[in-house]
Amino acid sequence: MLRLLLLCGALGCGAERAAPLTFTMLQRTRVSRGSSFFWGNASLDGKLSHLLEEFNVTQVLPLEPPDTWARRQQDVATYLHNFSQLMKLFNKERPINYTQSLWCHLGCHLFPNGTTKSFYEVTLNGTAFLSFHVHNATWERRWPGREEVATFAEKELMKYNETTQHLQHFLNTTCVGILRAQSTWTGTQSSRSHVPLVLGLILGTFALLGMAVGIFLCTRGSC
Repeated sequence: MLRLLLLCGALGCGAERAAPLTFTMLQRTRVSRGSSFFWGNASLDGKLSHLLEEFNVTQVLPLEPPDTWARRQQDVATYLHNFSQLMKLFNKERPINYTQSLWCHLGCHLFPNGTTKSFYEVTLNGTAFLSFHVHNATWERRWPGREEVATFAEKELMKYNETTQHLQHFLNTTCVGILRAQSTWTGTQSSRSHVPLVLGLILGTFALLGMAVGIFLCTRGSC
């Protein structure tokens, strides 16, 4: 009996979940001499759910039906291909003979008491660059000093609904909705959550921070 009690204590038998449910996405966009390279993943409650390698995105967990997922894959591939072509065009007009790396990390938490917290952080070349304040849909410069590139990026991102209101809605509503559905799932053998992950929108939104176009070109100091 003592052994059983100790085991239940370790596993949390009959107790409320202590850790928050989490859905996170990470994407790296690397641009070198006009060529773009993409890598990323998404995790639902600690389990890898999606994987992005170059122009190919894979659904690791069967969260969407095959026909819906096929359309999502195509949307993502088309968006990233267009982004890559745009970078090549800009590079022809203004060559960049060095490598820039942009990391975007976003997601949300659902705590046991029902409260939520969402986030979106951007890192440029290993240094904190921008962060998004979800509650008022505004961007904040994180770059140290008074670099023109961060000011430029912040100003540009605030111009578009896709990077303000739409992003706020995704983080506050869509992302949290994914977790609420997960928290009420019965845990049967089927792993399908029936939650429509708007992956095309998500990847499109933070690759759009591929304002990287402006950001990368601006790093030479003439924004």
